[in-house]
Amino acid sequence: MSIFNKNTRKTTGFISILAIFALILTISTQSACSKSGACTLTADFAPDHNSTQNTAMVAYCVAHNITYTTDPSGILYQIITPGAATHPNLCETISMTYTGTLLNGTQFDASTISYSLSQLIPGWQIAVPKIGKGGHMKVLIPSSLGYGAQAMGSIPANSPLYFDIVLN
Repeated sequence: MSIFNKNTRKTTGFISILAIFALILTISTQSACSKSGACTLTADFAPDHNSTQNTAMVAYCVAHNITYTTDPSGILYQIITPGAATHPNLCETISMTYTGTLLNGTQFDASTISYSLSQLIPGWQIAVPKIGKGGHMKVLIPSSLGYGAQAMGSIPANSPLYFDIVLN
């Protein structure tokens, strides 16, 4: 004798079908997004026009011999090695090795990570797709495209950030 009555079995069956449908939908959405060119995600940001931070970032570039290009977002970057011809999009999981430094020279992080590009700070979402696998770049990110007005660990609030990045 079953401990479930007829109505419980129907409800359980219906829920199982819904769960399978949700799983199939999730898998198809993620696999469609990971195909090159199929991604429709874009970095969500407002261009940074903080002249004080921009002046500090330019001074850092001059002092450290970084021949920079200015992105419309407010990021300053130098591509050392462009890497592969195909560049990552926000739907892809990337692996990169980086060193993060405050403009006063204090290193706050150095690591190799693997994350979906869409889960990273807006500054990386904008900068990293400028290189392909094997690429190397130097990037200065205004605070609004990093951690903003919140302190994050040893990073003070409103800090522009410098990163040396290699896309693995």
